[in-house]
Amino acid sequence: MSLYKKIGDFGSRYIGRPNMFKYGFNLSPMYRRTTARITEVSADLLHIKIKLPISYKNLNYVNSIFGGSLFSAVDPIPMVQLMNLIGDDYVLWDKSAEIYFKRPAKEDLYAEFDYSPQELADIKQRVASDQEIEIVKSTLLTNRDRTKTFCEVRKTIYIADKQFYKRKRRMGKQRPGGRS
Repeated sequence: MSLYKKIGDFGSRYIGRPNMFKYGFNLSPMYRRTTARITEVSADLLHIKIKLPISYKNLNYVNSIFGGSLFSAVDPIPMVQLMNLIGDDYVLWDKSAEIYFKRPAKEDLYAEFDYSPQELADIKQRVASDQEIEIVKSTLLTNRDRTKTFCEVRKTIYIADKQFYKRKRRMGKQRPGGRS
């Protein structure tokens, strides 16, 4: 179990999961360096909002927000959000990511991350059936009123049944002839 998971589980008992998610991310060194902040987390963790303010800390050579800041502001949230939503019976990995720049970001940006109860049920059903799956989550970084899109980040997330994943790893470590 990771240090962040241990801290999250402990803190959730006292301030609740949504607050622990928000403040845990906003105070963690890995997320603070992105210059983004989580601004809102719904009580059921299905909806999360972030703000990426333009600042001297994230400006590039042409005075727009550095592409790495755009990506890193979005990067961890879809997977960690899903981990908290579906529970400990699954293994999740960020498998790949793509970023599509639409226009230079010269103002504060905003993004929203959503899962629906139906989407979670579908994920669990597909994993029960196939033991491992991949999903793609797309996130748009926009202006406040969502009239302009500055970039899109697509994340491919691997999800597997934890017991299946353990067996798969064990089988992968065996040498030819069945000897480990």
